[in-house]
Amino acid sequence: MLTTEANPSISSQSVAMADKDQEKALAPSTAYRFRSDEDEAISIEISNKQYGRFIKCCGCFAAVFLLLAAISLVLSFTVFIVKEPKINLNNVSVDHLDQINTTFRSGKNLTLTADVSVKNPNVASFKFKNITTTVYYNGAIVGDALGPAGKAKAKRTLRMNVTADIIPTKLSGVQSFDRDVNRGTLNLSSYTKIEGHVKIFFSKHVVVRLNCNFMFSITSNLILSQQCTRHAFG
Repeated sequence: MLTTEANPSISSQSVAMADKDQEKALAPSTAYRFRSDEDEAISIEISNKQYGRFIKCCGCFAAVFLLLAAISLVLSFTVFIVKEPKINLNNVSVDHLDQINTTFRSGKNLTLTADVSVKNPNVASFKFKNITTTVYYNGAIVGDALGPAGKAKAKRTLRMNVTADIIPTKLSGVQSFDRDVNRGTLNLSSYTKIEGHVKIFFSKHVVVRLNCNFMFSITSNLILSQQCTRHAFG
């Protein structure tokens, strides 16, 4: 009976070959793991950079927004605030006042002409409706006028003439008329109203009023005294 003995050298070679095969099988897996770790590190670094850029962009946007908001707030309380237009009476005259007795006999009206200016201090135009003017003599209405609508440009002064017809019969109907004529003076007063709006971001309604008192010399047809009071309402 034959007995086969194992060859130690062959067994050792088989084990060595098996170890090499195992190393070859494990080598790609290890390399793949190394590459995966490296890629992950690069991806994290890119993500961190992108996040940093995003934070910077958000910070810049927030800073610009706050700056614009601050500028708008300052401008809204300074430049862009709606200021009240100012109305002034530069001059006033009554035609043919020195011929008042002749005028009464002829039945013609006296003409009061007022040189009015509207100063607009705003950065936007002041658009107004018709100008209304009422003339009084000792509290009684003796004449009126209706001026045209218009527009005072931004930072400009608009100058215009407003003409009112004074009815002589209404003048003579006042008790103090004869006394004033004998004295050679005539006291008149006027009330002028301008209503309009100024639009800065939004439209603001504005009403400007001017009350004036005059003392005229009948003989010279000149103003002896004049006093005006201005009112504005928004």
